Amino acid sequence: MRKGIIISFLFFLLVLYPVLGAGAVERIKKVGVLKVGSDVAYAPFEFMEGDKPVGFDIDIAQEIAKALGVKLQVINTSFDGIIAALKAKKFDIIISAMTITEERKKEIDFSIPYYDSGQIIVVRSENKDIKSEKDLKDKVVGVQLGTTGELTAKKLKDQIGIKEIRSYETIPEAFMDLELGRLDAVINDLPVSLYYSKNNPKLKCVGKPFTIEQYGIAVRKEDKDLLKKINEILINLKKTGKYNQIYKKWFGVEPPK
Repeated sequence: MRKGIIISFLFFLLVLYPVLGAGAVERIKKVGVLKVGSDVAYAPFEFMEGDKPVGFDIDIAQEIAKALGVKLQVINTSFDGIIAALKAKKFDIIISAMTITEERKKEIDFSIPYYDSGQIIVVRSENKDIKSEKDLKDKVVGVQLGTTGELTAKKLKDQIGIKEIRSYETIPEAFMDLELGRLDAVINDLPVSLYYSKNNPKLKCVGKPFTIEQYGIAVRKEDKDLLKKINEILINLKKTGKYNQIYKKWFGVEPPK
């Protein structure tokens, strides 16, 4: 009986070894699915349309899955826990408007940049006092938890004396509290802030972006073959004009040269 169990276990390992022992790209192709972690509450990069995730990042992820010859599965994950979830192998990559930072590079690897961004201030439309980050002195500012917007606000608190920073699980929650007068301003990524203010006459962006940031696709440090493949796909998307097509679809203009 014991011998039979051992033989069965060895057979199981032989069947499983080609998947477990393969590189990340081969493993994804064998499974037939690219699992992408994303905080799907960040329009126009990733958001829900009915029960379907859509957005700029989702279209980029779809192109990567297509190039790999597999299906796409988007796993909605809170942004403040998304790196830990990647490292725990809950999904293969992160595509979630994630800024490339030196701090994050200690835990994960990033693709070549695929989007240029920066932080901007959002206020209520009737506000005439806040015109730049210097005007946030003694103000209550909202940010999204775990983002570069939160890090920027913390730096500004020390530099200029922000009264209070309130961190939210998702950026729509911060914008809602701004509308309701519970916040004086929100610090957030430029493209998302422009999208929300364009679709909400109660809010407006003020000043100019006061940081320079780039988004990258995150992979586990051991998945070097997957990183190389993703970079090749991103380069090809730009070469073929597909990237420009996706960019214009979501932002209404051609990407800057």
